[in-house]
Amino acid sequence: MFTGLVEAVGTIVAVSRRGDVTVFRVGAPFAGELKRGESVAVSGVCTTVTERDGASFAVELTGETMNASRFSFVTTGERVNLERALPADGRLDGHFVAGHVDGTALVMSLRRGRHAADLWLNLPQDLARYVVRKGSLCVDGVSLTVAAVEGNACSVAVIPETLARTTLGTLAAGKKVNVETDLIARYVEKLMGLEAPRDASKTPPELTAERLARMGW
Repeated sequence: MFTGLVEAVGTIVAVSRRGDVTVFRVGAPFAGELKRGESVAVSGVCTTVTERDGASFAVELTGETMNASRFSFVTTGERVNLERALPADGRLDGHFVAGHVDGTALVMSLRRGRHAADLWLNLPQDLARYVVRKGSLCVDGVSLTVAAVEGNACSVAVIPETLARTTLGTLAAGKKVNVETDLIARYVEKLMGLEAPRDASKTPPELTAERLARMGW
């Protein structure tokens, strides 16, 4: 479990293949403190440390993770947001982030003001349904609050501290970012039988007072 509060920015120093997995070696300021088997969120993706030295650590990603995230486009030299797992006695200052990336969103714009910026994203329709104004959204491992929602697009306000201490300050239109939507929303949807249909020609069941009564509400 993570919080979406970035601890450091690292660099991808090597990318290789090992059988059916992709191996990333990540340069990080806290690499020497890591242990094999420890979890680290790399731009929002929960990974397991397989090797480490004083300057970097290695993680292995399956095809599923590569397809669900933007990591299939990552090359050496790219900067990534890093966060170690939340300790049991730690403070939950961001929001519940599992590190299970739902997919990617397209950056529409990063509109800079005098100090802060508005980041506009276009999400796939199956993910946009979980995004609400004033709700939480994890973008490349950063916990952010949704400021506005317009169809499949949403904006998040990025404060100067976040712009300076994460990779979000370097985003530009056309780039892709990893996104993880609210985990709680998915459980509520499942329990209430409101899951999006697999058949795109069908519409999800309407939520009516009668239907809520049948479910015990």
